[in-house]
Amino acid sequence: MKYQIISDSSCDLPSDLVKKNQIEVVPFYVSFDGSTYQKEGVEIDIRDFYQQMIDNPKVFPKSSLPSVEDYLNVFTPHVEAGTPILCICITTKFSGSYNAAMNAKNILLETHPNAVITVIDATINTVLQGLYVLEASRMQQAGCTYDETVARLEEIKSTGRIIFTIGSMEYLKKGGRIGKLATLAADTLGIKPLIMLKEGEIFPTGITRSRKKGKEKLIAQLKEHFEQINESPDSYSICVGYGYDYEEAVEFRDAALASLSTYSNITELPLRQIGATIGVHTGPHPIGFGLIKKYDAK
Repeated sequence: MKYQIISDSSCDLPSDLVKKNQIEVVPFYVSFDGSTYQKEGVEIDIRDFYQQMIDNPKVFPKSSLPSVEDYLNVFTPHVEAGTPILCICITTKFSGSYNAAMNAKNILLETHPNAVITVIDATINTVLQGLYVLEASRMQQAGCTYDETVARLEEIKSTGRIIFTIGSMEYLKKGGRIGKLATLAADTLGIKPLIMLKEGEIFPTGITRSRKKGKEKLIAQLKEHFEQINESPDSYSICVGYGYDYEEAVEFRDAALASLSTYSNITELPLRQIGATIGVHTGPHPIGFGLIKKYDAK
């Protein structure tokens, strides 16, 4: 059964993978002046987005969700063609994108009552959401039915984790993602936070004094995570997410692979650039791992 996979641009999938897997992406918007908004990945390149943050460290960009009209423009041709839609949206705890997609669905059902549209709250975001979207695509290519794909996606999404660190707490502070007192303490001490995203929320997992130590701890935390859940990394899709610094990401990936080689059969870790939707909250220097269970893992 043919069906169309759609995601908002929080999935941070590179354009070549989007094209290869015939995924459609509904862009978020980003603004540096609070009035002019550009479509992420369409009107502003992600590299340019980060460069602007590097060049203007006192300017804190903002993001805005896709509109109901944006979703209608993407959904309508598939509904008119009779193609079922599977739309995956960023966690509702971070954005109203899911609600915009649901409103578009309900509008279309008024005129096309037989339309098949499923909108999923991924409870995750950024490169992890991208891994999740690719699992949907893998199921589609393996011949899974629409209903099988939807059901399995609901089953695996709770296994998703992002384990990461950032360069500065200022962006989280400006975006209201953590309490101001925590930010003040972190800024005063000059510490680097270690953070985990699970089931749509962020949790502190430690602190370090240096970026180098932070990255070493992330690699250790990845191993600890699999020990705690008593599962093999081989059953998971894993990637490295990064912001501005590609060279740092390559070095981090190589160190992670060296660690993984001692307790898994993984020999490759894709590098995925974190997009503007989440970059406005992390600043230009996020780095870490996204991981989620493969749909066909035992």
